[in-house]
Amino acid sequence: MALVTLSRLQLAFGHVPLLDAAAFSLEAAERVALIGRNGAGKSSLLKIMAGLEQPDDGDMQVQQGLRRVYVAQEPQFPDDCTVFEAVSLGLGEVLSLRRRYDALLQDPEAAAGREGSSGSSAVFSHELDHLHSRLDALEGWAWEARVQEALQRLHLSADAAVARLSGGTRKRVALAQALVSRPDVLLLDEPTNHLDLDAIEWLQALLQDWRGALVFISHDRAFIDAVATRIVELDRGVLRSYPGAYAAFEQARERELEAQALATARADKLLAQEEVWIRKGVEARRTRSVSRVARLQNLRLQRAQRREQLGQVKLELDSGVPSGKIVAELKEVGLRHGPDQPWLVKRFSSTILRGDKVGLIGPNGAGKTSLLRLILGQAEPTEGRVRRGTQLQVAYFDQMRTGLNLDATLADTISPGSEWIDINGTRKHVMGYLGDFLFSPERANSPVRTLSGGERNRLLLARLFALPANVLVLDEPTNDLDIDTLELLEELLQQYRGTVFLVSHDRRFVDAVVTSTVAWEGDPAQGGQPGLWREYEGGIEDWIVQRNRWRAMQAQALAPAPEPGRPPAVSDPPAAPTPKRKLSYKEQRELDALPARIDQLESEQREIQQALADGSMFTKDLERATTLSQRSASIEEELMNALERWEALGSR
Repeated sequence: MALVTLSRLQLAFGHVPLLDAAAFSLEAAERVALIGRNGAGKSSLLKIMAGLEQPDDGDMQVQQGLRRVYVAQEPQFPDDCTVFEAVSLGLGEVLSLRRRYDALLQDPEAAAGREGSSGSSAVFSHELDHLHSRLDALEGWAWEARVQEALQRLHLSADAAVARLSGGTRKRVALAQALVSRPDVLLLDEPTNHLDLDAIEWLQALLQDWRGALVFISHDRAFIDAVATRIVELDRGVLRSYPGAYAAFEQARERELEAQALATARADKLLAQEEVWIRKGVEARRTRSVSRVARLQNLRLQRAQRREQLGQVKLELDSGVPSGKIVAELKEVGLRHGPDQPWLVKRFSSTILRGDKVGLIGPNGAGKTSLLRLILGQAEPTEGRVRRGTQLQVAYFDQMRTGLNLDATLADTISPGSEWIDINGTRKHVMGYLGDFLFSPERANSPVRTLSGGERNRLLLARLFALPANVLVLDEPTNDLDIDTLELLEELLQQYRGTVFLVSHDRRFVDAVVTSTVAWEGDPAQGGQPGLWREYEGGIEDWIVQRNRWRAMQAQALAPAPEPGRPPAVSDPPAAPTPKRKLSYKEQRELDALPARIDQLESEQREIQQALADGSMFTKDLERATTLSQRSASIEEELMNALERWEALGSR
């Protein structure tokens, strides 16, 4: 028997229904991923299933005694409470029963609110037995141990103040609060938002072993593939179910959309033919039949009621003027906030060139933001040297959306004080630009606070892409974005000619975008040191393979020696290391001179670009302008050759 059954559900905010005769049933031990476009109504549906909201119409049948727990995207907790107190709130019924039970035992008459009598003893005994049985059923006698167990599993400090926790840690507190109640149905709204990679993998393993039913909203495709046994899509008010993993859903959905497009085209063609027929002259009016006119009216009604598939976001980036070839060069860089403070970055070296797409991964609080500030010149190193490139135009995407004014309109957020914006030299009206990001003209003058979390992220992307920038810093851009927009953003960043720094824990998104990964490996439990960062080629999957290989080598090196008298285990002989040839005197002189040569070329290129910037030289002295343009192109080639030579000699 189904735990929860929804039938003919109706829900609307405004003129477009979010749920239009939606139907759904949840079976025991099912793990359902609920997906759909931003603003489609997924969170509203989850709240209806949790009993927190009511639909406009329709039926919801819930199995008797079913315990449902809902974890919101942005969990809220009482002010000035500790983590232990916040998690204990998940045991609301247990705590109230225990308080009542203890009060009856301590002072039966005062707790019962009556004076002693011959009948009161029986009533008291009956109530005490009822409370005892209910606490037995809820396993409420050792509730403190349950809370401590949940805190231990989620690596939470019981005495920490919730108000001072980061977004990822607050999400862990909300999950612990849900887990201690041991619900029959767990409802999670974007559970991976603000969680780091290790926490996502931990949550993934926890939900795979979850014994109850689970419904979760997520746009993390790797997480969906690992956890879900069924995928349900909310599309234009209707729920469609697809068994299996996300890859199977994509194939089935593509076939459905193709069939739907053909059916729509046939209906439109028939309607057009009937409209031509009805508008013919006297001859047609003599011969037209009542049934055919009725069919035409029915076709018109169907066309008016049809909800078209939502359009695709149109993403376009203004890459601005090209930066210098080197964006940043870090040599043995270290950073900490005081002599007694731990190192956030320690002896890190890297060279980041124009066009590189660098992913930064590490747990919350590891120092990803501090490392970015070092690279971009917003902070100076405690030790080491940082050389930064020229003409850097940085655009920053903030995961906390602090740059959004909730009371401003969408149009003012994109282009304050003007109706026009310039994208790659093309002037565009702000209404049309908002339309590219799926915001209708009717909503352009609505305040930002009316948008859902995913729509706010989409608006922040729209504002970011309207700025000319050759360096993009994206801090968790995938939070709340729907899968269609994620895939388009992947393609855009792959084609972007500038430099990208990406902080994200969406494994599939990172692997599709980045060319290298800078990973935090400062966990002492894994043999790391505070502030240790390493750079790897490729994305997260490549980093995991290389990290596991390195840990295996470390474990082998630390393995105990064989006991006396026992022959050592036979293993394949290690491959002979490739000998490194020492630089000749001439090559060493060349290597020493290359940094100055690179600086000279970049300075000359910068002067040429400044001379040609306003375009006036092309009208005053065309010959000199042409010569400078050709020289700028040749400098680019010389720079590339010098950098490649510098890397080749330095690697020896």
